Amino acid sequence: MTMTDIAMRSFGADQTQQSYTLHPGDVVCGERGDRLETLLGSCVAIILTDPRRTIGAMCHIVHATRSASAVSADAAYADVALATMYQLLRERGIDPTQCEAYLYGGGNMFPDMVAHGHVGERNARWVCDALAEDGVRVLAQDLGGCAYRRLSWTVGMDAPHVTSVPV
Repeated sequence: MTMTDIAMRSFGADQTQQSYTLHPGDVVCGERGDRLETLLGSCVAIILTDPRRTIGAMCHIVHATRSASAVSADAAYADVALATMYQLLRERGIDPTQCEAYLYGGGNMFPDMVAHGHVGERNARWVCDALAEDGVRVLAQDLGGCAYRRLSWTVGMDAPHVTSVPV
């Protein structure tokens, strides 16, 4: 998926309310009333919203860092996903550093095989560190554990809704 493909998923103000299910590597930006949802295991979702809750962006990160052979514009990687979210917010006149964040996922999907240093833990740590470095305030987070999470959010004043799904 190219940056153009990702940016095309930004919903316009002239459209009616949209509903979008994010898959691994997806990034979307919507307006008040748009519904964004995803299912997470070791992946991490970031939701960024302006303080008035008129715009919201969500990404579904698969990997905290890229290997040497990774495609550079693949939003499955945390740095590309976060940069894409920032770009989509800036295109709407929103300064990403003034946004507020919600963080979800980063579970250990194989706790009998790996206790520490699992991919979910690395994803969660990268996201927390990156947002702290950028000065983005995290309002709430649900990271770690050993369950899948079903996440849905309608852009607006209400907090995202998360349901744990046992492994």
